[in-house]
Amino acid sequence: MPDDPAAVLAAVARDWEPPVVATSRRVDPWTVAAFADLIDAPGPTDDALPPLWHWFTLLDHPRTAAVGEDGHPADGPFLPPVPGRRRMIAGGRLRMTRDVPVGATLHSRSRVADVTPKSGRSGAMLFVTVRHELTVDDDPAVVAVEEQDVVYRSEPEGAERRVTPRPDGGEPEPAGEWRLDLPTDPVLLSRFSALTYNGHRIHYDRPYVTEVEGYPDLVVHGPLMALLALELPRRYAPGEALAEVEYRLARPAFVPSPLVAAGRRDRDTVTIAVAAQGAAPSLTATTRFR
Repeated sequence: MPDDPAAVLAAVARDWEPPVVATSRRVDPWTVAAFADLIDAPGPTDDALPPLWHWFTLLDHPRTAAVGEDGHPADGPFLPPVPGRRRMIAGGRLRMTRDVPVGATLHSRSRVADVTPKSGRSGAMLFVTVRHELTVDDDPAVVAVEEQDVVYRSEPEGAERRVTPRPDGGEPEPAGEWRLDLPTDPVLLSRFSALTYNGHRIHYDRPYVTEVEGYPDLVVHGPLMALLALELPRRYAPGEALAEVEYRLARPAFVPSPLVAAGRRDRDTVTIAVAAQGAAPSLTATTRFR
């Protein structure tokens, strides 16, 4: 295989044939309550699983022998065969037609929907979109469709290490009449990693994240920021259900900076930004009520 990163990723996009994966698990009330307590939030009042909280149910649990040096799985059905693979969630979308009841059996049929190599200022990248179709109990009707966009870079051993500086702290806070604040520290990140069975060392191993990955401190989970964004409509419009969610991740956030989530509502649409205090938004989201 050629050594040029762009050629490597183009070959992966051309030749990779990932499978379709089916998963079925019960929506455990314990995990629902555990995440609510993690962010000091009220739990669901109507036994309906809040949007994206199915992430705590549809979890992989790779064997220890299958975990790579970075704490992330070394292989998996939706992990492309990229040498020196570095992974970052870029964003996602969720469309819901019905609620998922807590205690129900949730079924997911998952597949790779798109694989696209791209080149940008940060070099060659591979964008992979994974699509999940969700059904409940014995009803074959799809209740939700989620797509998650993940970016992969090839950084083989010996490649120049990337360095990401800490933001200078001069950015204004995101504005909006809806607002939530979440302090961050290593305990918060380790508890969220445990709840999501995420062993990636960037979230708890400071020597690794600074010396190997080139970040200034522990990295806040992208999914945690997406879930924090959706707390705004859940708390400020508790009687209304969401039909659509779309979010994009623009930059990492680091402890110990608190997270600030702010949103504005315009009829059935809410626009949201989540930022580390003093930094430009790490995540932006748009939601629409049913």
